[in-house]
Amino acid sequence: MRKILTAAGLASSALAIGVLFAGPAAAWTASSQFDVVFPGQKPQTTYYVENTGANTTSNGNMTGKSVVYWQLGVDQVIDGSTRFTSFKITTRLESRLGTSGTDEIRTKKTCDMTEVVNNHYAWSYDSPENTCVAPSTTYDGELWWSSDATVVYDIEGDGKGAITQELVGTRLIHG
Repeated sequence: MRKILTAAGLASSALAIGVLFAGPAAAWTASSQFDVVFPGQKPQTTYYVENTGANTTSNGNMTGKSVVYWQLGVDQVIDGSTRFTSFKITTRLESRLGTSGTDEIRTKKTCDMTEVVNNHYAWSYDSPENTCVAPSTTYDGELWWSSDATVVYDIEGDGKGAITQELVGTRLIHG
């Protein structure tokens, strides 16, 4: 099942990147995954996030986006209850002066996906509901660029408060 989700996600991501970043471009993608274990009889869910950074040379801009996919384990029962009080992803477009420099956030956007993750027990394609795009900024070829993201979620009824997942960022884009 995961292979099907991954293949569908990769195919739809490739298509979405082509549409979102039309024209000659350099694009890099990094993938992350994490499991969320819910209290009681609520099913465990695996979340997959693809972060993409792209230099669209046709308009001289740098863009970053994150796409979230998820699915339950095959043997899990869906109970219809609310799983999250909050589920937000922040996508960041960052640059630095050199490969070992400190990242400076150029643009960022926080997207609230609470409703969509609570209303759908699986999501395997790209759409506006599961995509968070940071505002684009002018590309400077002297800098080293990357895109990354953080998910912050609060599980309904677990009493633990917000949990932060730092996700893998793209490799550096330069030149």
